[in-house]
Amino acid sequence: MYKVLLVSSALALSSFATNALADGAVTGAAGGAITGAIVGGPVGAAIGGVAGGVAGAVVDPPPREVVTYVQQQPAPTASVVQEPIVVGKPLPADVIVTPVPDNPKYAYTVINNQRVIVEPSTHRVVQVIE
Repeated sequence: MYKVLLVSSALALSSFATNALADGAVTGAAGGAITGAIVGGPVGAAIGGVAGGVAGAVVDPPPREVVTYVQQQPAPTASVVQEPIVVGKPLPADVIVTPVPDNPKYAYTVINNQRVIVEPSTHRVVQVIE
């Protein structure tokens, strides 16, 4: 009975997501809960839901054409940041980012001699190009 209830709840949750980040987190939570319920019963559903929600909230990598564009552009003025650059974490607000013209969802900058693709509205790191 618990499996049916948890699976039904997880499926219902996934249908209510409205934006991209929430969609990823809710879809991840729902998928994790379903898998956890099948494998480990109610406890597995709870653990799977939390793990799936965290994994679903991770930033999707940019399309290949965005990465190629950023790699081919002249380097903007480089910034130096003391803390490590981590995917999913925002950059300091004073770091200047350059928008990607054909895809306004992304911008880029150079930090500590590494090109970094970010979400321009949040400054959240999407990818570090090695």
